[in-house]
Amino acid sequence: MQALAERLDAAVGGRALVGYEPIGFSSLKTVVPVPDVLIGRVLTHVGRRGKYLVAEFDDGHRLLLHLSQAGRLDVEDRPKKTRGGKGGVVRLAFTGDGDGDGDDVGPALLVREFGSERKAAWWVLAPGDDGPLDRLGPEPDADEFADFVLHGTDTRRVHTWLRDQRTVAEVGRGYSDDALWRAEVSPYASLAKLDRATRLRLLDAVRSALADGLTKERTRTGGLSDPKLGGNFEVHGRAGAPCPRCGSVLHRVSYESYEVVYCPREQTGGKVLADRRMSRLLK
Repeated sequence: MQALAERLDAAVGGRALVGYEPIGFSSLKTVVPVPDVLIGRVLTHVGRRGKYLVAEFDDGHRLLLHLSQAGRLDVEDRPKKTRGGKGGVVRLAFTGDGDGDGDDVGPALLVREFGSERKAAWWVLAPGDDGPLDRLGPEPDADEFADFVLHGTDTRRVHTWLRDQRTVAEVGRGYSDDALWRAEVSPYASLAKLDRATRLRLLDAVRSALADGLTKERTRTGGLSDPKLGGNFEVHGRAGAPCPRCGSVLHRVSYESYEVVYCPREQTGGKVLADRRMSRLLK
């Protein structure tokens, strides 16, 4: 999201919003203020908080975008007349010169979503209102997160709280797998039972996995029309492939809508973690 925010800031920052087209049913999560308050306002900056894109306007209003797991974002040279297909969420049109007069329509942002979950969404926030951002935990590079990892007594599985945006914002499923693999920590380990050396290794792994991912994502251009991260991961999504370090076969634990990938040799002492979903299939 950080790399995408930087690209969008370069593409539409300094331009005024001249129109919006709500496409997806119920994707707009706020009622007040209405999106019309943004018409004619200049977009001063596009940033990120957690997995939310944060568009800041010159009067203090903000527009949030969350792409969820299957969201895509196209940067159009000019707004197209199509409605973005079955998975269309919203289209935002901007001026070409940022003067807000509406006679020079420039680029547009089209948010689409694949799959059937339909969780991609957008919010319009009044000045001073943080909306869903208020529920987010600290960023991985924050001192607060370091204190949590180094001194916390959380008894949940490490992979659980790494994916919990209320505990730490931004990490998610993919980078959780990669960070735990880098740190050689079992996804089922409890933070409360980790020694200091392991905690330090885990903190460094989370931060380095995200930093390396950002470096790779900054090589993209345009929006996010292709799968969001694809081949950037080291072990996530690669169950059945050899471990990049030791060559052992990577295993997975499958859940209803996602999976956890790990190396049994390096992360669990050779133990294969129970996979109830696979066990049911084999019966």
